[in-house]
Amino acid sequence: MESQMHLDVIDLTAPIEDQARTMARACEQVGFFCIPLNSIERSIADAAWNDAAEFFALADCDKRQIEFPEPGYPYGFSPFGFESLAKSTGAESPPPDLKESLSVGPDCAANAIPASSDDAWIRSASLWPTHPPRLRESWTAYYRALAGVSEHLMSVMAIALNLPSHYFDPLIDRPITSMRALNYPAIDTGAIEPDALRAGAHSDYGTLTILRTDHVQGLQIEVADGSWIDIAPDPNNFIVNLGDSIAQWTNNRWRSTVHRVTAADPSARQSMAFFHMANWDATIECLPTCAEPGTAPKHEPVEAGPWLMRKFQSTVS
Repeated sequence: MESQMHLDVIDLTAPIEDQARTMARACEQVGFFCIPLNSIERSIADAAWNDAAEFFALADCDKRQIEFPEPGYPYGFSPFGFESLAKSTGAESPPPDLKESLSVGPDCAANAIPASSDDAWIRSASLWPTHPPRLRESWTAYYRALAGVSEHLMSVMAIALNLPSHYFDPLIDRPITSMRALNYPAIDTGAIEPDALRAGAHSDYGTLTILRTDHVQGLQIEVADGSWIDIAPDPNNFIVNLGDSIAQWTNNRWRSTVHRVTAADPSARQSMAFFHMANWDATIECLPTCAEPGTAPKHEPVEAGPWLMRKFQSTVS
């Protein structure tokens, strides 16, 4: 097996049948694919990226002004070493992740809706820094641009699964999508635990993740034999991976692939992840085109929101 994997690229301007064909192959075999960075306006992508870098360059005391206000709060600044993503897979006492992050939530959406008693947690207010002063504006524009891309990708997924293109629409019209920028400071490899990771092994929880990375190597995926393979850094493309909701919907026909970020390259690294989610009350259950005749589905039906809350809170408890 190659030591480094180059992912399929889906051109969102290509005929929809071609997009669906490439997506079906990538989602069945890898659970990851790419779309061009110019799938959204480059100026929008770069403004959000640059403002994230400027925020992370602040003194720690300034960033902590918008630190998570209480355990389990979903948005704000997460300090270096605060989170252990491997806990979401049931790992006991893994080393803390060698990263810090800034997260915002669905109040960034163009059609943001008020919280109900059920989904108040996920619709908590995003916490915004005072510097850089334009970050809220740039991040909101970026969030909304990727929300549009996500809706398109879900439509292509439906076609690839032999469903009507609008099949998922009523399940994602009030999404609980979040977004996070991650900063991985340069590391002294002699001063960290041997098994420490920049982001512990985990699968994502929602429908799909749209990730922008820089040129620094680190992202790895777990393949069928349990070994790890590097994903080639590609600053000109977004990396898209499926989350657990898609694996459950497709009865594991499509893969929610376990991945991690290593410290093999100790250089400073930045990424931005857009986590598209279904509606809070969307039922995630085996799709009619993915049911295996005469056998029970591999997963019990779950509600998307409570599932997400349990997984997220397990990483910081």
